[in-house]
Amino acid sequence: MAKEIFNTDRAPAPIGPYNQAVKAGPTLYVSGQIPIDPSTGELIQGSVADEAEQVLKNVEAVLNAAGYQTSDVVKTSIFLRDMSDFVNVNEVYGRFFGGDNAPARETIAVVGLPKNVNVEISVIAWKG
Repeated sequence: MAKEIFNTDRAPAPIGPYNQAVKAGPTLYVSGQIPIDPSTGELIQGSVADEAEQVLKNVEAVLNAAGYQTSDVVKTSIFLRDMSDFVNVNEVYGRFFGGDNAPARETIAVVGLPKNVNVEISVIAWKG
C-alpha cells in the first residue's frame, strides 16, 4: 500500500523533517499542530483557549486538504504543558469534536512543547 503525503498552506508549515499528514489506505495521520497562525507564521497570543482554538483550526485545515472532516477523526492526542489547562482546552475541543460521534482521546501532560506553546494536538482520521 502506497502512502500519500498532504501539506497545505492553510496550516503552519512543518518546523522539522515531517509532513502535515500522511494517508495510508483509508487512514489519515495528522501531525501534531501547535497554535501558529498560518497566514503570519507567528504564534498566536492569548489564553490557552485561544491557543487550542488555533490548534484545532490548523488540524481542520490539514484534514480538509486531504479530503477529510472532523467527523472522520477516530482518535486524538492532546499534549498539555499544564494539566490545569484541561478544562479550558476541553471546552474548545468540544466545539470541534462534540456529540455522540466524538473520537477516542488521550490527554497527556508534558514537560515542554515546541516553541514553548501550551497545547499540541494530533489526530487520526479514517474513511471507510
